[in-house]
Amino acid sequence: MNWSEFEQASPAQAEYGRDRFGTGVAYLATVKADGSPRVHPVTPIIGNARLFLFMEPTSPKGDDLRRDGRYALHCSVENSSGGQGEFLIEGTANYTDDPSARSIAIESASYQPTERYILFELGVRRAFSTTYDDEGQAIRTVWSSKPGNTSLR
Repeated sequence: MNWSEFEQASPAQAEYGRDRFGTGVAYLATVKADGSPRVHPVTPIIGNARLFLFMEPTSPKGDDLRRDGRYALHCSVENSSGGQGEFLIEGTANYTDDPSARSIAIESASYQPTERYILFELGVRRAFSTTYDDEGQAIRTVWSSKPGNTSLR
């Protein structure tokens, strides 16, 4: 499922995710060839209801995603108390060399991607968010593209 479909299925959570990913650096987890995890700082780009990541063509994370597209992407938090909350998605990343996708990503980026960067579009399978009520109690929401979507408090 792409970001647009996620927005249609769970608009409030997608809006929250857009806000949290828009704060700057997020953390991408990929699967190394030996099956162990690898974590990288990245800058997610949401444009035209699509979620993208640019990266250096020699980046190990690009090799990981080309070999095994599974990923998890977690927003950064402002402080040790969770700041403005947390947002995490899981899904499959797909390398793209489509000129229209690249144009959308470049126009939507908060920085100027270089020509050498490669581009991945991220699909969304599950989304998790944690926010806090006025008493500081955690409110956790889980959404899945699979039947039996779940919301938790």
